[in-house]
Amino acid sequence: MYIVTAKEMYDIDRHTIQNIGLGNLLMENAGRAVAEKIVRKVDINNELLVLVGPGNNGGDGYVVARTLHNEDYNVQVVQVVSDQQMTDEALFNKRLFINCGGRISQIEQTGQLTEMLERTDVVIDAIIGMGVEGKLREPLASFVSAVNKISPYIISVDLPSGLPADEGNTSFISVQADYTVIIGAFKMSVFLQHTAPYYGEWDIVSIGYPLHNFPTFTQKRVYREELFQATMPKRKRNAYKGIHGRGLAIGGSASMPGALAMTVKAALRSGAGLLTAGSIPTVIQSLSAQCNEAMYMLLSEKNGFITTGTELPLENYDAIALGIGMGRQPESGIFVKEIIKRAHCPLIIDADGLNHLCSYLEVLNERSDPTIITPHLGEMSMLLNVSVKDVISSPFSYSLQFAQTYGTYVVLKGRFTIITSPSGEQVVDTTGNQGLAKGGSGDVLTGVILAMVMQEQSIFEALCNACFIHGTSADLQVERKHSHYDLVATDVIEGIKSVYRTFL
Repeated sequence: MYIVTAKEMYDIDRHTIQNIGLGNLLMENAGRAVAEKIVRKVDINNELLVLVGPGNNGGDGYVVARTLHNEDYNVQVVQVVSDQQMTDEALFNKRLFINCGGRISQIEQTGQLTEMLERTDVVIDAIIGMGVEGKLREPLASFVSAVNKISPYIISVDLPSGLPADEGNTSFISVQADYTVIIGAFKMSVFLQHTAPYYGEWDIVSIGYPLHNFPTFTQKRVYREELFQATMPKRKRNAYKGIHGRGLAIGGSASMPGALAMTVKAALRSGAGLLTAGSIPTVIQSLSAQCNEAMYMLLSEKNGFITTGTELPLENYDAIALGIGMGRQPESGIFVKEIIKRAHCPLIIDADGLNHLCSYLEVLNERSDPTIITPHLGEMSMLLNVSVKDVISSPFSYSLQFAQTYGTYVVLKGRFTIITSPSGEQVVDTTGNQGLAKGGSGDVLTGVILAMVMQEQSIFEALCNACFIHGTSADLQVERKHSHYDLVATDVIEGIKSVYRTFL
């Protein structure tokens, strides 16, 4: 499914109506599809109150109300604006609702709404959709506050009223939905840390937009298991280790020997053909005792950290992961710069490597081979020299800005991981759970990415599949044997095999 801005959705809507000719069918399809989802959440004896505002969202609300009324649900509509503020299509559906014997009240004051809310089991919010700009004005703002305060259960149509569809807006008054039925395509705010909670649970419904037209309007989409199954390379019966990649993972320090171990193990478990770990002697000694399948390369050391001095034969590798548990010593930073300049293969920069990268960003533009960075929100803010709050507010824009400025692939980690290509394509990975909020989870993801970029798939597909494997492993582990509390990074490595067995 695709992700759209408000403008992109309006353009798709206009194209579908004017060029394809669906017209009134879209609103009818939307209301009926939403009603079908609602009946799974409510009881036939519930008192349902549909709040209808101006615009197409209000029209959808009237179709929802009519559909439920005709199925003998107890439905009353409260119209919170005048008829003059309604669109022609919304008024048409209002008349249909009346002709079916539906009940409508029209209110102007919050007190009137409060009395109705106190007698209602479920509120269906169709006050305002994507057309909101800035904070809701009165009386809608007071209506929304009353709904949030009094309603025992709230279902929103398309998106909670008052919530911006797009990123970049942190000042709003919004319905706090328990459940939202999204229409046609995901709005960006579904996947933003500060707006996602307002949706509550959500489902998405298709209403007749031709999906093959969406790429004309948007390059953003959600990654699903069907895409993983379609793009993940199949292993050939006559395969040998060399064709599945010779990888190098560089990192580790005296104070963080375990980080590199998790990356190496994850890469091997994910399917890397040959894997070499490059680090200082103490880390190699620890890692070799627990991972027999890897090979090892000793690097120069100063005070327990990697430093320059070792001549690395980088031409022998199909992909390199750099920075895991490396530490932030200046000497390590010089080493990082050398690797970035000399590596003529896909290069994944993670963790402490990103801290060092801040001093050498201009080197990225000198590379002709793919570069992949895997920052969390704090690291992304550091790389762009903006606040974490800014990145939280506009993660799609900031990821795209960095990817296009430096010609890199960006994997912005979070509850919803955003994967961005230098060409502007963006995918959201929704897998994973709160059990991943532990040290080492990012190190595991780096190992999975290292393995994936060495397989027969595009770099962008490799990143999407790596994130899917990583997050789904955590989901399966919690579903089958762990909890969000006790899940640790090594459990995620162990769960990779379950992803392959379940989906492939």
